[in-house]
Parts: sequence; structure tokens; C-alpha cells
Amino acid sequence: ESFSHILLFLSASFFLLALLCYALSLSDLFDRVIQHSARMHSLSSDLHSEFEQYFLSSKNHIGRVNRRCHTSNILTPNGKENAQKLAVKELTEVILKLLLAWRDPLSHLHQSMAHQNDFNSFSGNKALEMSDMVHELKKGVEKVAEKMQLLGIISNSLNAFSSPDAFIPYSNSEESITLTNHDLLYCFRRDSNKVQNYLKILKCRIVPENGC
Repeated sequence: ESFSHILLFLSASFFLLALLCYALSLSDLFDRVIQHSARMHSLSSDLHSEFEQYFLSSKNHIGRVNRRCHTSNILTPNGKENAQKLAVKELTEVILKLLLAWRDPLSHLHQSMAHQNDFNSFSGNKALEMSDMVHELKKGVEKVAEKMQLLGIISNSLNAFSSPDAFIPYSNSEESITLTNHDLLYCFRRDSNKVQNYLKILKCRIVPENGC
């Protein structure tokens, strides 16, 4: 487990160093953020599955549908065709909005899991890793946006935006905390998949000759 943490840290460090190099082509920058988003989504899927098996398998909560994600008020295109209809600038802003919206909730998730000692012993730190990966990916997408601005693909500035609905703190009920954590993991898995797909769509629209 500790070895995997080291590998993730080294991977994130390499990711940042690579993005700082403006000699990289836009295609290379896209490749790096897409690879990073794929690792982030894979980690979120693993943790969601582990959480369900560990906490919910005996409580008949798996598969419940009455979830409402705190990012639901962010207008995101549904499906590839609708995403392709959005202007490059607008789709880039959607990606950044989603990443910004997860900064505080993932921090809360890690703090909550840190108090669940049994689960934390083998998976809790993944919440912290996801929080770090969101932060690094947001910086990476901002580098991509800066490169697109330099190349005249998008206008000189993205629209200012802030995080959506404030994250509601956990209640004191242990079961409520567990279900809230489960909903957060479900929603982050969904949103991280959207981010990965939107980045792929952006790359194929801008540099279609490279891997599309």
C-alpha cells in the first residue's frame, strides 16, 4: 500500500513537471491531462467499490437511487454528441467547474474516513490521493487552456466562476455519515468519468490527427 502511494506521488510530480514545460505541444499536454484523469477515475471507481463492499454489502443500500450530487446544478452536456456541440471554451469551463467543485468535498471525505479506523487501514488514504489528483488535474487543465489561448484557439480569458452549492457537513449519525460518504464517492466517480470524456472530446476536436 505504501509503495502504491509513493508511485502515485512520483506520478503526480512528473505530471506537474511535464506541464510546466511550455515547449510541449498542445497534443502532448492533452495526453498528460487525459492520462491523469484516467488514473483519477480508476482510483475513484476502486474506492467506491471497496466502500460498498466494506460498509454497505450487509445493509441493503447498494444500488439505491435517491442520490443528489452537489454538482447537479453545473450544466454538463449529456452524451458525446451534446458535448461536441459545445464551444471549446465552454467545454473547458465545464471541466474546470467540475474540478473546482470537488476540492472541499474530497477534503471532508478524507477527514471523515480518517475516523473510520478499520476502513482507513487499507483504503482511507485513497480519498486524500483523489483530492490531490483533482488539484493537480485542475492546474493541468489550466495549463492546457493557457496553451490554447496562446495559439488563438480560445479567447484570452475564461469566464470567472466559483464552486457550486456549499458542501453540507455530515450529521452525527454514523449511518448518515456512511451514506453521505457513499454518495460522495458515487458522485465523484460519475463526475471524474465526465471530466475524462470531455478532455478526450476536446483533444479530438482540436488535434484530431493524434489518436482519435
